Amino acid sequence: MKNIYKVTLGLLLTLTACENDLDQVPPNIASADSLEDFTGVLNAAYFYQIGSVTPMAVMGDFRADNALMFEAPFTEFDEFDADLPVMEDQFFGPFYTAMYKSILSANNVIENSTDATDIGEARFLRALSYFKLVQVFGDVTVNLTGSPAVDDPSILAKQPAAGIYTDVIVPDLQDAISKLDNSGLGSGRASEIAARALLGKVYLFQGDFGNAETQLASVVNGAAGAGIELQTDFATIFGADYDLNPEIIFATQISSSIVDEYGFSEFWSWSGGLDTKSLEPLDLDLVAAFDDSPGDLRRAVTIDETILASPKFPQTNGPEHDWIEIRLGDVILMYAEALNENGNTEDALTELNKIRDRAGLDDSPAESQAEVRQAIQDERRLELAFEGHRWFDLVRTGTVDTEMGESVNPNYYLFPIPISEVLASGGVITQNPGY
Repeated sequence: MKNIYKVTLGLLLTLTACENDLDQVPPNIASADSLEDFTGVLNAAYFYQIGSVTPMAVMGDFRADNALMFEAPFTEFDEFDADLPVMEDQFFGPFYTAMYKSILSANNVIENSTDATDIGEARFLRALSYFKLVQVFGDVTVNLTGSPAVDDPSILAKQPAAGIYTDVIVPDLQDAISKLDNSGLGSGRASEIAARALLGKVYLFQGDFGNAETQLASVVNGAAGAGIELQTDFATIFGADYDLNPEIIFATQISSSIVDEYGFSEFWSWSGGLDTKSLEPLDLDLVAAFDDSPGDLRRAVTIDETILASPKFPQTNGPEHDWIEIRLGDVILMYAEALNENGNTEDALTELNKIRDRAGLDDSPAESQAEVRQAIQDERRLELAFEGHRWFDLVRTGTVDTEMGESVNPNYYLFPIPISEVLASGGVITQNPGY
């Protein structure tokens, strides 16, 4: 397959045009200044998100207490020491490269397109890419141009995550909200409500619960008007037959007809126990969590105790499963969290109980702010298991040690920068502490 960009020190200079269909692989090369229609370049920014899917799924659940690895060196995901970089080739390297390719594609659209909707979508995708990078690595290199000066390696120096949030991710999402409407819903493209949902999540990760509540309230209250609703049956959220169902706010579209750059087992293989490195990935701690939630209708959809794996993304039509980036169930629980942290505990319970009701459960017995805080985190685990959220939730809520049952060095809350990037930059890109 011909790539949109060729990576050199994590930055790219050649530009590729592609077919208008999001599902097409970019077939030819052109320089940015020769293009008038940047739809193809924007589609490339979407396309490269595929390379983030399986790494984020594995990091989110296998690093946490939902799933286990059984074959060395993959068992390093279950250890908290300096040896995790051995997993670079399959996870951190492809993820890192894919995100910077998506960013550079988005940069070219932002700089050169005159179409406001295209620019809004590109802003969303750039924000999404940097958000994923900061979640995984913390401080990272920032490039906001389509023509970076590769003769100046100093631009590769990592920038503080806090500044990336305030100077890149938040402004990009605010601009995306101003430029987009909701006509992209159901088509796999970015929308105003998707940008608002992601902005609310970003504020939550920053601990800015006031702004998080504002954005997430707008999503929850505006969902029906945009045609978004909770699926009545939890099982009908997942699998190729239900791609882009009404609960999905944004998903990375995947198709077996797209030959993407990630050449390893896909996310549905890992959770389903179809990869020999972990034939029985289900962590018994997650089984115990469902035992504590008797009558939970999500149990049979999420875990199979016979094969010790998850059927959430079925093996049938596995290569056709979209990856859910944002869905309404997740947003409702984030909104409940923001409400509770802002002292609106009664309203938080109302939102929490929407999710429990669909799961066939009684209203939560939690009463105090602390009890509701724990109840929301417990509900997020059961609702979102094997969707790549768990580890990142533990880190942002400061509950790693409590939930993992051990004292974890905070250095290992983040993942290792690919060693290949450190070496290629001549050490300008530095490794994360502990690795």
